[in-house]
Amino acid sequence: MGIWAVNHGVLVKIFVLCMMVSSVICIGANWGTQSTHPLPPSTIVKLLRDNGIQKVKLFDVDPSILYALGGSGIEVTVGIPNDMLSSLANSVAAAELWVQRNVSAHISSNSVDIRYVAVGNEPFLTTLNGTYTGTTYPALQNVQAALIKAGLGTRVKVTIPLNADVYKSSTPLPSTGDFRSDIHDLMVQICQFLSNSGSPFTVNIYPFISLYNDPNFPTDYAFFDGYSTPINDNGRIYNNVFDANYDTLIWALQNNGIGNLSIIVGEVGWPTDGDLHANIQYAQRFNQGFMSHMGKGTPMRPGTVDAYLFSLIDEDAKSIKPGNFERHWGVFNYDGTPKYNLSLGSNSVGLVAASNVQYLSRQWCVMSSNTSLDDTQVAPSVSYACSHADCTSLGYGTSCGNLDARGNISYAFNSYYQENNQLLSACQFPGLSVVTTTDPSQGVCVYKVMIRTSTLGGGANVSSGFLSEPSNLLLLLFMILLTLL
Repeated sequence: MGIWAVNHGVLVKIFVLCMMVSSVICIGANWGTQSTHPLPPSTIVKLLRDNGIQKVKLFDVDPSILYALGGSGIEVTVGIPNDMLSSLANSVAAAELWVQRNVSAHISSNSVDIRYVAVGNEPFLTTLNGTYTGTTYPALQNVQAALIKAGLGTRVKVTIPLNADVYKSSTPLPSTGDFRSDIHDLMVQICQFLSNSGSPFTVNIYPFISLYNDPNFPTDYAFFDGYSTPINDNGRIYNNVFDANYDTLIWALQNNGIGNLSIIVGEVGWPTDGDLHANIQYAQRFNQGFMSHMGKGTPMRPGTVDAYLFSLIDEDAKSIKPGNFERHWGVFNYDGTPKYNLSLGSNSVGLVAASNVQYLSRQWCVMSSNTSLDDTQVAPSVSYACSHADCTSLGYGTSCGNLDARGNISYAFNSYYQENNQLLSACQFPGLSVVTTTDPSQGVCVYKVMIRTSTLGGGANVSSGFLSEPSNLLLLLFMILLTLL
């Protein structure tokens, strides 16, 4: 049976909710899974519904997640990772098999309301040096053809989540917007294809990155509560960078004859840690500002912005190559607790925490009070702990940036200990560490207690020979911290 044949109560409630909310219509969220100890999919689905989040975007296809979403009434975007683009581009049969297994099967047998297939994820990033420019469009075409063959062409649409770096403007004015020169013709082809197939253009817009990359970027321009020197583009006033960025895309489309293409903001949000500008205050200011603003639209396209918050929950196993903030985009902590007050429009009382979350024992691994900071094992031990766990809350401007040397060491030890499910062997740094039942958290710096997973299979590999694998970068950072403190 299809989604419309089951669970009418849930669907009617969500429909009514969307119609009742005037300033925010059906906000979505990105559900990333790069966590060492993820919450159960059923817990996440309940979290979504409890918070009135009616749409979710996935970055791949996980059968357990789709099973949990079955019959929920939540609209779903399933993702195809970039490393699959080549095989799908070179074989229609491969695309048909992928659609059959990952779309058709879940719609027909599990009543998952799949609306979009995201083909790749920011495949044209300049940092990827053209790796996927030859395979993304053919993969898009083959997946679309496979959906049509499966009888889903009108129900499930294809799209490509693209970074905002695919377009630019030659001046500060959005009206000079156009696609990046190295992919200009390809982008026009893709946009024409999306338009012809009734599919949306998906773009990820990050005002935080503007602030992160440019120390001279005006801070207030990243938010929605006023900017002293707005941009005037032929009478269109821009007092925030989101509107200017979005309308640069509108102009790029319009200047290439595709001005009516629908747009989805696939990712928009603000991180809470890992950088001076990544904090609770700025994240709350930005996300609440966006929630209030998205119902108004932009100067070039008034009306509700179709958007997905990035992201739902922190992911402690994400790559930190772009920056330490990468593991802190969630509006919820790793355990499903809200980080700050945020009204999503459908829930004016603020965010609702995940329910029935189980934790490991309330105990922490810390530096022994008998240990000297001059112990030669300290630096390589911390280096190893941080290279196998998450220490991105340490450093200048972070939530734990005010810890002293012992606090930094204890945080690193505990991060490794919790990630390895509080195994005794994970708190046996040679003569340096002890387990305590006294919470070492200080102010906004929280020493976590890990959640209990069904298999306790998360975490790094614990090895008695761990001191043979120090990370030179983290060792250097740690020694700098010791010097400063």
